[in-house]
Amino acid sequence: METLEIILKSIIIGLLVGFGVGAGAARMFHAPKVQGMGAFRTFGELNACEGDPVAHFSFGLGFLFNAWASVVGAGGLTQDVDHRIIPNWAAAALMIRNKNVEETLHNPRKMAWAGAFVGAVVVALLNSTAAAIPASLQAIATQVLVPAANWLINPIMPIVFWTAAMDAGKRTGVWSTVLGGLSHLVMGNAVPGIVLGILIGKGVDDGGWNRITKTLVTAVVLLFVLSGFFRGFDVSLLHSVHVTVPQWLIDLHAFFGSEVK
Repeated sequence: METLEIILKSIIIGLLVGFGVGAGAARMFHAPKVQGMGAFRTFGELNACEGDPVAHFSFGLGFLFNAWASVVGAGGLTQDVDHRIIPNWAAAALMIRNKNVEETLHNPRKMAWAGAFVGAVVVALLNSTAAAIPASLQAIATQVLVPAANWLINPIMPIVFWTAAMDAGKRTGVWSTVLGGLSHLVMGNAVPGIVLGILIGKGVDDGGWNRITKTLVTAVVLLFVLSGFFRGFDVSLLHSVHVTVPQWLIDLHAFFGSEVK
């Protein structure tokens, strides 16, 4: 009876979340004319799959194991469920019969209903299987799946995205390589930088250095500067080259709440 209750509640939650996520992800392709709803990386990752249903499904499947390990070991759904699994599987479901992204991935109504269905299935699957597994097996599953998921996220996914960026052209490959390297140094994962490099490179290829691409580059520079500052990357860099960190920089970090040595 308890398992049935978990499944029913999970279906309701999955329907609501999937509906919003599907519609919001599709609306991001119509910005700035309409307000999108979704993470910037979701937009980049959907674009990176280039309208291939197999690529969308495989991408979501890779993060399913990480999400399942998290719900089994920690009892909570991760951001991978709504940022990566639901939108990519919704896109894959729509593109099986029609690979025209304008009529599928970019259509908020179709993505909303596809996302609702996928969300109901995924959330119910994760929660029901996690609840049915004994506590002793949960510990074993966590020890096995979490390292595997970490290997997928880093370095497998960066290699896949970097390869896609190199195939997209010289300019896109250069931007993705540079930003991917900076992202790995600052954030510990090259994927965000590679995705941003793909967006900048393809944006310049398609529209040149217009106001949109210049604004995007400015935003990316600010992102890396602020991210590096609040993660203490500037101080770590000075330590690595054996330079004494000035007191004013330590005080500046302390003022913003990012304590450094």
